[in-house]
Amino acid sequence: MRPDSPSPVIPFLIACAGIATYSAMDVLMKGLSIDIGAYNAVLWRTGAGTLLSGLLYFASRPKWPGRATLRIHAWRSLFVAGMALCFFWALARLPIAEAIALAFVAPLMALYMAAIFLGEKIGPRSIAASLLGLAGVIVIVAGKLGGDYSDEALWAVGAVFLSAIFYAYNLILARRQAKMAEPMEIAFFQNFFVAAILALGAPWFLAVPDAGQAPNIVGAAVLATSSLLLLSWAYARAETQILATTEYTGFLWAMLFGWLFFDEAVTLPTLTGAVLIVAACLIVARKAPHGDPIEPAAA
Repeated sequence: MRPDSPSPVIPFLIACAGIATYSAMDVLMKGLSIDIGAYNAVLWRTGAGTLLSGLLYFASRPKWPGRATLRIHAWRSLFVAGMALCFFWALARLPIAEAIALAFVAPLMALYMAAIFLGEKIGPRSIAASLLGLAGVIVIVAGKLGGDYSDEALWAVGAVFLSAIFYAYNLILARRQAKMAEPMEIAFFQNFFVAAILALGAPWFLAVPDAGQAPNIVGAAVLATSSLLLLSWAYARAETQILATTEYTGFLWAMLFGWLFFDEAVTLPTLTGAVLIVAACLIVARKAPHGDPIEPAAA
């Protein structure tokens, strides 16, 4: 296991850069998901990511990972695949900032998963934080019910919640993976395994995008791989409770990019709900134990 850095400043800044990079990838993936569907957007992005990260990974002549490390690469990728499909399907139907705000419930869900899978005790503060986060979700969903939205948008809210469930379990796996493997190894095997898992559905769902989509697919692969490298590097060198707040900078990027590229206005219910959810997560982060807990990770 790699020791943490003496100072958290550099890992913190690197994690912020990773979140910004991932938010930029969301812009390309939203457009791709609208044009060719979420399945093909994720499959072609991870396929391109496998080639890109594979060239860099094997050029370093790495030592082949052990069975335990390969197992956690494959197991985590299964949940990343489900998470990505649900999230990008929803992203094609929701404003970026709204989808990101709803996805912030994942760290709260991870609390209860940690209790189930790791035997951790949930204290009164965590329960109160969960209720505050739930209030934020209700505010955002109520805003959708009261607005002029399609029925499909409400299904998209459900897809974000399903994605958050996958993400929550993914959080439990991520820091341990970052401690066991180098960032480039994680980037290659995650892209490879996610692409392999999704390829099982190719006989029914595969569509070949036209040449005009190639720059967006390659760009999304470059941004996703870069984000994964940055976050893996940071979380291998600093504790979750120090870096977790960087995840919430994604909402700021989502507001900016949604407005710039899709003319998406941020509604008051979305902003209010996001504040409540973030506040709940910060309450939990303040009591996070030292050691080897959980942290955000790129899809």
